[in-house]
Parts: sequence; structure tokens; C-alpha cells
Amino acid sequence: MIRELARAHRLHGERTANPILAGALDRLALWQGRRLHATYADLAADPRYTGAIAYFQNDLYGPVDTSRRDIDLARVVPIMARILPEAVVWTVAHAMELSALSQELDRALLSRLSRTTHFTVAEYCKAYRRAGNFPLRRRQIKLIVDVGAALDRHVEKPLVRAALSMMRQPARLAGLSQLQDFLERGFAAFRAMHGAADFLRTIEERETAILEAIVGGTLAPFADPLASTPPSPAPASAEPPRPQ
Repeated sequence: MIRELARAHRLHGERTANPILAGALDRLALWQGRRLHATYADLAADPRYTGAIAYFQNDLYGPVDTSRRDIDLARVVPIMARILPEAVVWTVAHAMELSALSQELDRALLSRLSRTTHFTVAEYCKAYRRAGNFPLRRRQIKLIVDVGAALDRHVEKPLVRAALSMMRQPARLAGLSQLQDFLERGFAAFRAMHGAADFLRTIEERETAILEAIVGGTLAPFADPLASTPPSPAPASAEPPRPQ
């Protein structure tokens, strides 16, 4: 976890120091967020999966600034290691790896795009292929599935839920509300599914199919995200559901 947090800290620092890069990353993240919204519109419309889709799109991969959360996390690594089971700490570490890897892949793709505004699906696919980091793209998909499967296991363990609840008030008092909300949103979303196997299999199959289609040379593995209806973001002040 310490290694992944250092990686995230470096990426956040580079982004903060370069407003042009930050703007381009924001535009790409919004474009890709709309692609995800269209790809998983059927799951998002199912009450069983709505929270989990929002969690992956907004907390693990999407146009949300995670710098505050990552700073919070760096402050409490020793406390988390004492309070939470090792398996939960492992899951958070892999979630941080997924977040950092996604940022790095976005930067690699941006470096291959001839323009960072109003690009087409075909231009996106060409830049994706020119970046040539297909093993890392497959690693990204694996991390999504691994983190989701781990969350699915943890939410059924009363001791884990109790430990997370114990952290709530100390986190608020210590100014760590963003980190606490991140953890609670994940647990609440996966607990609401009552089993995530079908959800994770669908994500793995669809993302792998898109990856392999792009690798294979297609220029239209999905519809133009700009032609789809954008998702409605949740209010920033919304209180996350509490794990039971």
C-alpha cells in the first residue's frame, strides 16, 4: 500500500503542476466515463447493481479527483494495519494500484492522441494501439475483478463491518471523511448486490471484448460516447449508505 500511495502521490503532484495535463486528463476521463455509462447502462438501471456501477465509475475509475482521499489514506496506513484485517488492507492497496494504473494508462493514451478535444472513437482506438501497453490493460481489468471479488467476500464478514464502523467517528474527527466515505460506499454497494459474481463476470467479459477488439484493429468497438446521454453525477454532499 505504501508503494502504491507513493505512486499516486507522484501522479497527483505532476497533475497539479501542469494545468494543461490536468485539463486533458479531465476531458479524457469524462469521455471514458460516458463510454462506461453507455456500456453498463443496463446494469446501472438494475437496482441490484446501481451502487456498484457508480462505485467503479466514480471511486475507482472516473473523472473524480482522488488526491484528498489518497492523502488521507497515507496518514492512516499504520492505524488501518492495526484495526482492519490484513485481507482488507490488501484490497485497499489493490484499489490504489487500480487507480494509479488507470491514471498512467490515460497519460500514455493522451501522448498518442493527435488532439485532446473532440476526438473520435476511431482516433481513440488508434491511440490505444499506438500506446501498445496491452499487458497493463489486461492487468487493469484483472484488478477491477480482483478488487470487486475481495469486496464481495469482505462484506459478509461481521468483524470486518464492525471494524469499518469503529473507524467512522475517529475518521470524522481526524478530518478523514473522504477516505471513510470511499470505504463505506464500496462496502454498501457490494453488500446491496447479495453476490457479485454475475456483476464481475459481466464487467470482465465486456471490457476484455472491447480490449481485444481494439487490439485486433477495429475502429468502432463501441458507440460514440458523445452521442450517448451523460450520467447524472451524485451530489457531492450526498451521505453514503452505512454498512449494516
